[in-house]
Amino acid sequence: MNPPKGHPKGLYLLFVTEMWERFSYYGMRALFMLYMVQALLFDKELASQVYGSYTGLVYLTPLIGGYIADRYWGNRRSIVTGALTMAVGQFLLFLSACYYHEVGLAKYLMFCGLGLLILGNGFFKPNISTMVGRLYRPDDSRKDSAFTIFYMGVNVGSTLAPLICGLIGNTGHPEDFKWGFLAACIGMLLGAAVFRIFMNRYICDPDGNPVGTAPARSKETTEKDEKKPSNTGRTVLMVAFTLILTILFSVNWGHTSDGVFAGADWIGSLIYATVIVMPIIIITDKSLTRTEQARIGVIYIIAFFVIFFWSAYEQAGASLTFFADEQTDRRIGNWEMPAAYFQSFNPIMIVTLAPVFAAIWSFLGKRGWEPSSPRKQSIGLLLLSLGYLYIAFGVKDIEPGVKVSMAWLTGLYLIHTMGELCLAPIGLSLVYKLSPARFSSLLMGVWYLSTSAANKFAGFLSGFYPEHGVSKSCLGYQVENLYDFFMLFVFMSGAAAVILFLLSGKLQKMMKGIE
Repeated sequence: MNPPKGHPKGLYLLFVTEMWERFSYYGMRALFMLYMVQALLFDKELASQVYGSYTGLVYLTPLIGGYIADRYWGNRRSIVTGALTMAVGQFLLFLSACYYHEVGLAKYLMFCGLGLLILGNGFFKPNISTMVGRLYRPDDSRKDSAFTIFYMGVNVGSTLAPLICGLIGNTGHPEDFKWGFLAACIGMLLGAAVFRIFMNRYICDPDGNPVGTAPARSKETTEKDEKKPSNTGRTVLMVAFTLILTILFSVNWGHTSDGVFAGADWIGSLIYATVIVMPIIIITDKSLTRTEQARIGVIYIIAFFVIFFWSAYEQAGASLTFFADEQTDRRIGNWEMPAAYFQSFNPIMIVTLAPVFAAIWSFLGKRGWEPSSPRKQSIGLLLLSLGYLYIAFGVKDIEPGVKVSMAWLTGLYLIHTMGELCLAPIGLSLVYKLSPARFSSLLMGVWYLSTSAANKFAGFLSGFYPEHGVSKSCLGYQVENLYDFFMLFVFMSGAAAVILFLLSGKLQKMMKGIE
């Protein structure tokens, strides 16, 4: 039987829905750091901490959303609920920016808005990614290209967001930030409306059955679950262990190098504790076979290395935003490009280069030369390291306050884009292929959990961005200037690339012919 040509229409509905959600997220992200520093007058270290906590929690809550969808709501209801919740969160940020002169009220509205964005994303993010694979039969060879098309939707939204939200919000006048947040709110509402209107018609499996509905729970299934006391015990154990680790991390990390208590980072401690506890709880489930445990183990190992990739990559919304705003010559003729526009460079490059990389993998695959998924991801980490090495040489020996050519930041984004194309879409497809069906949304949540830890770590690292000639120490590494700061990411991502490459053969054996 010949495989079907083209892709189901449901894929393009998911593409559009994800596009508007990413428009909302990246539109807000393009302005968020600048809003805190320029309108609310936060210092850069505090702004970096808030940014890291927000982006970390955004990728932590998919664990909860994935669990609720798998067990109770289904993907569809979770997506609509998450989208509407995020729209309300963006509207509260709009109100915060309307009252930025009243700092107390503005901060209260901002944190309430961030809370709703975090909660809504938890319901939205893992469920829409999972639905892509469910549009196809298990042996359908179109899945990898489907995830690549879906990832293009992510980047179309990421491209439009900084251009539109940056144009109306990043004007140099603090009172205009509100319009950027309002545009992000409208984008999220559009995504929710499109999905809700067309989901019953197009979100179906190859046999025409609806995908993503609430799981059917018969009376016998319910009674069987109620007779499992171990489920409650495991839940209590998980919560207790998470709380203990959170407290231990908070007490330990709340001290400075000279022993002075500087205040506990409860959000960071919770994220890192969950990163440890949740994977253990899942992989020790008694229903898993040894093969399934081995494949989940591959997801965990790759997710660990992904932390190093995204913590360096996500400087785009943190320290690299400061660099674009303060030390990059953005003049083109008589026009000065908004700093937020740089955040469109990466998605534009992804949309342009994705077909090229797909052709490269196809060319290599036909000749038996295509690297395995773990090796592709190690290549991605290496390219990330090279991107920071490139810009490190561009800023070496320059004086504070001196602006450099846009070519340096543009080159960094180009190299990082090639690294992302080796890592991100491959990872989504790998998680879907390796996950047992009954844990698919939950394991997608674990995948995003690694991104949660990475984003929190990114905020921590961004706090070491040099300013006013102040020397800072990061994990024993002395940061005195921009060159030192960028070389930190060169060493970190380069070391991760080498280790993952060396492990790739073992990981391929653990996958047992999935690819």
